[in-house]
Amino acid sequence: MIYADNAATTRISERAFEQMLPFLREQYGNASSQYSLGARAKRAVEHSRKQVARAIGAEPAEITFTSGGSETNSWVLGSMADIYRTETVHVITSAIEHNSVLNACRALERKDVEMTFLPVDAMGLISVDLLKAAIRPNTKLVSIMLANNEVGTIQPISEMGQFLKERGILLHTDAVQAVGHIPVDVNDLHVDFLTASAHKFNGAKGVGILYKRLGRELQPLVFGGEQERGLRSGTENVAGIVSAGYAIEESVSEMDDTAKRLRAMVEATVKGVKERILSLRVNGDTANRLPGLVNLGFDGVSGESLMHLLDLKGICVSTSSACSSGKTETSHVLRALGLREPQAKSAIRISYGKSNTVGEANAVVAAICDSYARLANARS
Repeated sequence: MIYADNAATTRISERAFEQMLPFLREQYGNASSQYSLGARAKRAVEHSRKQVARAIGAEPAEITFTSGGSETNSWVLGSMADIYRTETVHVITSAIEHNSVLNACRALERKDVEMTFLPVDAMGLISVDLLKAAIRPNTKLVSIMLANNEVGTIQPISEMGQFLKERGILLHTDAVQAVGHIPVDVNDLHVDFLTASAHKFNGAKGVGILYKRLGRELQPLVFGGEQERGLRSGTENVAGIVSAGYAIEESVSEMDDTAKRLRAMVEATVKGVKERILSLRVNGDTANRLPGLVNLGFDGVSGESLMHLLDLKGICVSTSSACSSGKTETSHVLRALGLREPQAKSAIRISYGKSNTVGEANAVVAAICDSYARLANARS
């Protein structure tokens, strides 16, 4: 099998797996317990908090562990109506956000929060000038993803953050696809809240990360035993949290070399397919994107059919976000880029990870070209 859908999830790294195992077996104590077994679990959680904080330029006290990226996004957005419940609130986001952000924003609209959904250009880029023009006197929060999960386009969050900081407007970024893959420093980005997810950078599933700048307010998500400084109570997922710390540490240390190799693989994939399929279209920004991700359009054939043929050849790619797969709707991201419905439905997403090889990329090229020819012949 060739796994080329790392934007959906990643294989847990050997180091992260080895480090988490003791906390599933011998060191299984509850991190809130006062005896030594619990204390060891607590120390492990705090060590991971330091690892995560160091990786994104934060302080350990600014890191809260959650169950995943969707929970974290929903938490940040959902808090706005409660924090500013005596005011008329305006929130800005974009048309290409992950559904966990978009649906949270729609829920805010039902609570009479005013929303602005910024458009993007054909590359999937959000204009800073459009953002500036959308600001209102009652704008309290802007939520813009750092890197898109379907086309990989990286947004100018630092420039946005500097502008918003000067005006006292909060900035949240969904950095689930970015953390561990491109440099992320919360101070350089000028963000107040940031979302990450361990299984996107070779940690275990079920562990999300919230960065909340010191002094910023959020409503508690879960009430109970006061874990996570009273913000998210409940018994900690110690083993998963441990995996997150070691996975992010490893990913950041290898980031430059991995990114260079992944970019070369993407370039070779596009070049190889383009030589045999002249009508190939690359969706999104061809330069300013995540190193291992590329979204390809094959006009005249179904992306879903192409995906299934590749699956029969042992190759895993996707047609959209994993959280949206299985639905019949056209990708909202590709439609926002200006693609017509048939174009959007002809697309597949390839996302290489650090375990992929150049040889696998060459095999992906051959399989795509063969499958495309089969579909095109059947159509004619």
